[in-house]
Amino acid sequence: MSKKIVRYFIIPIFLPHQGCPHRCVFCQQETITNLSGKQRTPDEIRNTIELAIKSKHFSTQKQKEVAFYGGTFTSLPIAYMTKILDAVRPYIEKNIIQSIRLSTRPDSLSEDRLKILESFNVSTVELGVQSMDDRVLLLSNRGHTSQDTVNAFEILKRRGFTVGAQLMPGLPGDSKEIFMDTIDKIIGLKPDMARLYPTLIIKGTKLAQWYKQRRYTPMGLKDTINLCKEACIRLENAGIPVIRIGLMSSPSLLEKGEIIAGPWHPSLGFLVRSAIYLEKIRPYLPVMGETKDILLYAPQKEIPLLVGYKKSGMRRIEAITGSVIKDIIPDDSIPYGEVAVKVL
Repeated sequence: MSKKIVRYFIIPIFLPHQGCPHRCVFCQQETITNLSGKQRTPDEIRNTIELAIKSKHFSTQKQKEVAFYGGTFTSLPIAYMTKILDAVRPYIEKNIIQSIRLSTRPDSLSEDRLKILESFNVSTVELGVQSMDDRVLLLSNRGHTSQDTVNAFEILKRRGFTVGAQLMPGLPGDSKEIFMDTIDKIIGLKPDMARLYPTLIIKGTKLAQWYKQRRYTPMGLKDTINLCKEACIRLENAGIPVIRIGLMSSPSLLEKGEIIAGPWHPSLGFLVRSAIYLEKIRPYLPVMGETKDILLYAPQKEIPLLVGYKKSGMRRIEAITGSVIKDIIPDDSIPYGEVAVKVL
C-alpha cells in the first residue's frame, strides 16, 4: 500500500531554467511555463502569495505550501536564494503558509545551501532524477550521474527533508527495460513521492533537432500509458505515491504548436489511473464468451475510472469480456478496487 498523500493547497512560483548549469536536450522551461527566464523579485513572490490568499479555495483544510518549480533552486546565487525564501518567511511565521518545497538537481546540494534551506523551514526537496541509467543521463546532457542521485538521497534524508523523485521515461537511449530498472533503483532509495513526466519534444530543443534528423523517436501514447501504469503499480506497491503523471495542460503549448511530437495527452494521468484500475478489477469480470449482457456495480468514486476517458474503459471491458455493459450502478458497499457483475 502507498503512503497516505497529504493534500496541499499549492502556491506555485516558477523559476524557469534559473540556476541550471546545463541545458538538457529536452528542456525548454520558458515555453512550458509560458514565462521568461528572468528572476522573480521578492515583491512578485509576495504578490503571488497574496493573490492565492484571496482565492476562494484558500480557506480549505489543506496544508498551504509555496512551491518553487523549475530551474535548479540550490544552484541559484546564495544572495538571491536567500532573498526569495525570505519573502515567504513572514507567511510561515504567521502559519498562513505551512511549508515550502522546491526542485533541484542531485549534484547541487552543498552543505552551506542546505543549511540555508533548513533555516527557512523548507520541508520538501524534489530531485530531477530523470533516469538512473548513466548512458541515458549522458545522452540527455544532464551533467550528473546516477551515483549523484544516490548521494543526494542519503544527504537529504539524513537531514530530515521529505524527498521526491522526478522521472522521465522515453529519454534518448531509454527503453522499457531500462526505465523499469530505474524504477527499481528509485524504490531502493525510498523517496517519499514520485512524479512521472514522459518525454515530449518541445520546439527549440536539441531533442527537436534530433527528431527532425530522425536521430530520436519518441514513445507512442499507448506504450507510454502501459509503461507509466507498470511504473505506478510498482512504486505504489512499495509505498511511494505517484503525485503527478505528465505535464500540466498548458493552452500556450497547444495553441502555438510548441509540442512537436511525443506522448502528449491533456488527461494522461487519468488514462494511466484508469488503466491501473481496469487491471485491478479484471479478476472480477466474466471471461470471454461467458455472457452477453452485464450490469456493473462499483463504488461511486471509482466509476469515472471504470468508464475511462471518453468511455475508453467501458470499451476495453467489453472487448476483453465479449459482453455489452448495459449500465454501471454506484454501490459503496463494494470495496475499492473491486466490482460486482450481474449477468442479464
